Amino acid sequence: GNRPEKRGGAGGVREYQQERERDLRGGAAMGRAKEIELRVIPASIANPFVKKHHYSGKVVNNSKVHFGAFLDGNLHGVMSYGSSTDKSKIIGLVEGTGWNEFLELNRMAFDDYLPRNSESRCIAQSIRLIKKQAPHIKWIISFADGCQCGDGTIYRASGFILTGIKPNKSIILFPSGHRIAQITVTAEWNSPQMKEECRLLHVEHKYRPASEYIKLGAKYLSGYQLRYIYFIDKSYRERLTVKELPFDTIDKMNAGMYKGETISLKARREE
Repeated sequence: GNRPEKRGGAGGVREYQQERERDLRGGAAMGRAKEIELRVIPASIANPFVKKHHYSGKVVNNSKVHFGAFLDGNLHGVMSYGSSTDKSKIIGLVEGTGWNEFLELNRMAFDDYLPRNSESRCIAQSIRLIKKQAPHIKWIISFADGCQCGDGTIYRASGFILTGIKPNKSIILFPSGHRIAQITVTAEWNSPQMKEECRLLHVEHKYRPASEYIKLGAKYLSGYQLRYIYFIDKSYRERLTVKELPFDTIDKMNAGMYKGETISLKARREE
């Protein structure tokens, strides 16, 4: 997303080792993943949880369907699905896809209460519910943020296919320290957030392409964005118009990231 959740802080290899040890000790906790109950929840419940637990602190306005993960009667995870912001561009990734035949997993956030393998289990359950309730959906796309978060650990564990790795040109770091998606900078230039950035930069608030903000001192975050697709209708996999990438491409491009720390898949496997 990708550990798109605020879980712990930095620490790379050390934190990964600690988490592995916790899992090995916590066999009982692993079994508890089966007790998680997934329910459709309203945005009024999903959005505050995402704002609190997602590393970006933001929701995606396009999200239309929210699944809540409940354990012991409380909400501990949210997955939000909706249209892609750049729908007309993404639809061409799979030939012959109808306008409403794919969804994007826009946001995924979990707190620390759930056992570690819960995320992939929750994704699998949410996809089963989509398949049942919305049988016209053929595939799901999601992006892992390898600049701030992770390279898609959960997606790989959930049967997604890697279809793209590209250097980040989607998240801009402003001199204020705020990180803003490029699409927000341009498509939502009139938002309170962009008004505030202009005020902090001491420039007139108006539409500007991202390149102008770069000249004013903003910069793209270093790192990669990884694109994953899950085929609900397996026959659509043959219609993919881009190459499937083997997962070791992540290490070849030095795009590995786990919980905000650069670390290769190889190093994680060796733990």
